[in-house]
Amino acid sequence: MILSRPSMVAVLLASAVAMSGCSTINQLNPFSGDDEPQEIASGGERISVLAFDDTIVPSETLSGTDFFLPTPYTRTAWPVPGGVMEQSPEHIEAPVSFDIAWRRDFGEGSDRGHHVTSPPVAADGRIYVMDGSAQVSAIDLKTGRTVWSVDLGPSRRDEREGFGGGIAFADGKLYVTSGYRFVTRLDAATGAAEWRRATDQPIHAAPTVTAGRVMAVAVDNTLLTFETATGVPSWTYQALSEPARILGASSPAVSGETVVVAFSSGELVALRSGNGNDLWNEGLSRSSRTNALSEIRDIAGRPAIYRGDVYAVSHSGAFAAIDLRTGAPRWTLPVTATTTPWPAGDVVYVVSKAGEVICVSRETGQVYWIRDLNAGVTPKKVGGVLGVGAQPGAKPIWTGPLLASNKLIVASTTGELAVLNPKTGVVDRKMNLGSPVLLEPIAVDGMVYVVTDEAQLIALR
Repeated sequence: MILSRPSMVAVLLASAVAMSGCSTINQLNPFSGDDEPQEIASGGERISVLAFDDTIVPSETLSGTDFFLPTPYTRTAWPVPGGVMEQSPEHIEAPVSFDIAWRRDFGEGSDRGHHVTSPPVAADGRIYVMDGSAQVSAIDLKTGRTVWSVDLGPSRRDEREGFGGGIAFADGKLYVTSGYRFVTRLDAATGAAEWRRATDQPIHAAPTVTAGRVMAVAVDNTLLTFETATGVPSWTYQALSEPARILGASSPAVSGETVVVAFSSGELVALRSGNGNDLWNEGLSRSSRTNALSEIRDIAGRPAIYRGDVYAVSHSGAFAAIDLRTGAPRWTLPVTATTTPWPAGDVVYVVSKAGEVICVSRETGQVYWIRDLNAGVTPKKVGGVLGVGAQPGAKPIWTGPLLASNKLIVASTTGELAVLNPKTGVVDRKMNLGSPVLLEPIAVDGMVYVVTDEAQLIALR
């Protein structure tokens, strides 16, 4: 499938061919069309995952009521894609004016055979990024100067038909996974490789490093673990195989000795970090769906652990709060998304497939507000000959959110950055970055950083 540069719908289904390492993408678009109708939970009530005929609306009980958000704090590092091991960094201090401080190209962007899917990580005054062909670069956080760059892809160009992977930082080292079927450790100061291990399957997800192990989910839904010191394989966990999946992939979240992993089968699994013993398994999927795309159960966003609960959302329309200790769902809402929920204080935010930013009470699952960022948007028509037979294109896909200095920040495939009031959902500001964005922004040392689909890193002052 040739990806359209204007819409840059790079978050497409990876076909079973992709599971063998090929970059061929199934010509199905999980983001076309509107969300399934949704519903609201009343206080303490669990919504049945079988229901799909109602609509989510803000709760009348919560109308006009305030809620608590924690005080913003400064983060000097962002070592994993979610900022912290729990994948829930709360509220970051980044009082930016949203002026662009600098831009830096860092390699090959998304095209027919390559896709920029690696979220950036940052530590020790540098931000680390990976382009669409496994080139990893270290860039100075303040100036945008490239400190070093190393190409980890195959030496032969005809073998470069893979994509995906990601980066994690720990103890002065970078741990890199790749769709080219390997895991490697680099010296973060120089980029020098210290060990490299081949894997049987491509890895489209960024790794997580905890308790002396690097962990990552391969495309066959195997959680792989390796000793950080040597790269020697450790225990594995095999979830249900699911060839139909989203291009992006999820990284594990860690709290203490518990690892929570999301799979393309719609399974959310809690494991012991030391030995991989499973603690509980919860499926985030809805039955009785009305089209083929809605049957894709993939949890492409990362699970977020916050104050004893796990928050996760699937493409098949289940957004849930789950007790970390027992695995019991506390509430479930029918939201379809491929993003990572953002819990903070009394609420949790999520961005739906249809472009709705939703603010939900963490305790009850009731909705404070919904902001549809695609309301009134008329997609440009595509295809046809001389205007005849053209069809409406896809609406923008929104990613995020990032909660920074009392601003809720999201970005889109049209290159638009939107800034919302986190208490009301009112859009305070929009700006055009000039390049499509599929990865959520991060905030480090008072600045916001955005990686675009064209392999460009943008720093907002």
